[in-house]
Amino acid sequence: MMLRRSNVVVWGVLLFIAWNLLLLLFLLARPPAGGGSPDPEELTRQVVRVAEEVEQELEVQQQLLHQIQEHQSLWRQGKGEEQHPAAPPPPPTPDHHRPPPQDSPLPVLVIGCDRPTIRRCLDKLLHHRPSKELYPILVSQDCGHEETARVIASYGDQLMHIRQPDLSDLPVPPEHRKFQGYYKISRHYRWALNQVFRTFKYSAVVVVEDDLEVAPDFFEYFRALLPLLRADPSLWCASAWNDNGKEQMVETGRPETLYRTDFFPGLGWMLLKSTWEELEPNWPGAFWDDWMRHPAQRQGRSCIRPELSRTITFGRKGVSNGQFFDQHLKFIKLSDRFVPFTRLDLSYLRKERYDPAFTRQVYGAPALRVDELQRNERAELGAVRVQYSTRDAFKAFAKALGVMDDLKSGVPRAGYRGVVTFMYRGRRVYLAPPKDWSGYDPS
Repeated sequence: MMLRRSNVVVWGVLLFIAWNLLLLLFLLARPPAGGGSPDPEELTRQVVRVAEEVEQELEVQQQLLHQIQEHQSLWRQGKGEEQHPAAPPPPPTPDHHRPPPQDSPLPVLVIGCDRPTIRRCLDKLLHHRPSKELYPILVSQDCGHEETARVIASYGDQLMHIRQPDLSDLPVPPEHRKFQGYYKISRHYRWALNQVFRTFKYSAVVVVEDDLEVAPDFFEYFRALLPLLRADPSLWCASAWNDNGKEQMVETGRPETLYRTDFFPGLGWMLLKSTWEELEPNWPGAFWDDWMRHPAQRQGRSCIRPELSRTITFGRKGVSNGQFFDQHLKFIKLSDRFVPFTRLDLSYLRKERYDPAFTRQVYGAPALRVDELQRNERAELGAVRVQYSTRDAFKAFAKALGVMDDLKSGVPRAGYRGVVTFMYRGRRVYLAPPKDWSGYDPS
C-alpha cells in the first residue's frame, strides 16, 4: 500500500513538471497581442514565475515523500520487522590503557596450588588488565586443593582454570625427601608451560605465582618489552622484579628506569615460545629457578628488570618456609605509578647501545671505599663506585650496604657484567668489579 502511494506521488511530480514546461513553451511561442515582436522583459518574468511555481511544488512533494517514508518505518515496526539502528561509538579508551594496534594476545599464566589467598593475586590482575582478549589469564592449579579451586572457579569466564592432572609423589633421592615440594613445583611448571605453548599455541607468556600482587602498569610493562625480547637475541627474559628493590634502595622518582641483568629474577617474568622449546627437553626435576641461572641455560644472555618492582610477594607460607621473607621480601617497594612504556623508546636496552653507555656510567663514577660511603663522605657526588675484586669482598661489601649478598653460578642478584646498582642514602652506587672484568666464576 505504502509503496503504491509513493509511486503515485512520484508520477504526480513528474506530470506537474511536464505540464509547467509545456505551458512555458506555449507562452514563449505565442505571438504578442497586436502582432509585434515579443517583449523580452515580459518573457523573462513569465519564465521566472513558472520556475518559482515548479520549485515550490517540488518542495511540497519532497515533504510528502518524507512523511510517507516515516509512515513506512512505523508500519514495518508494527509488523515486527527488526530494526538495526547504528550503534553508538564506544567511549574513548584512556591513552595509557590503549593497546598498540595489531598486537597478538599475551597470556598471563598464574601458577597455583593450595593458597585460597590467590584471590588477592587474581583481583589485582583483573583490576589492572586493560583487555580480556589481549591478556587472557590462565590459572594452572596443582595439589587438588578444593578450597583454592572454589576461589578460582568463582571468577567464571574472566579467566581459564586448568588443573595439573598428576598429583602423585615423585621419586626423589633419599637426601631430598624434604624437598618433595620443589620437585612437584618443577613438574607443575613443565606441564603448565606446555599447555600454554603446545595446547593453546601462544607465542609468549608472562608467568606469575599465586602469591604475587602486580603494579598498575604490569601489563603495559610486558607489552612494551615483548618486541625487544623478540628482536634482541642477547635477551631471554623480562622480569617485573628487582631483587634489591627495597624502598630506600630505589630511585622512587624514576619508575620508568629499566636495566639489563645477567641474573634470572623470576617473580613475574616473560619468555618466548622459542625459549621454552629450547629449555623444555632438559627441564630439571627440582629447583627450576636455580637451574635457569646455570651458564648452560643462560648462555651469556640477559633479562630486563625494573628499578621499581612491578610485583611484590605476600606469600610468607610456602615450600621455602618463609626464607628471606621477613628479612627482605616484604620490604620490596611496588611501583604505584602508571608508566606508558609502550610509548617510550626502549631501544637503549639493546646490547649494542646499552653496554657502552653502562660502562661509561659505571667506571666514570668516582670510587669510594665502603667506610667512606657509610660516613657519607663526598656528599656532593650524586653517583659513586665501590670496587670489589673477589667473591668474598663482594659478599662483605654487599652485606655492609644492605644489598642481597648471595650469588647463583657466580652471578650476584640484579647484577650486570658483575655490577650491582642501587641507591644508598640518596645517591647512586655501583658495586662493581675492576674495569678489566673478564666474566663470572660459576665455581
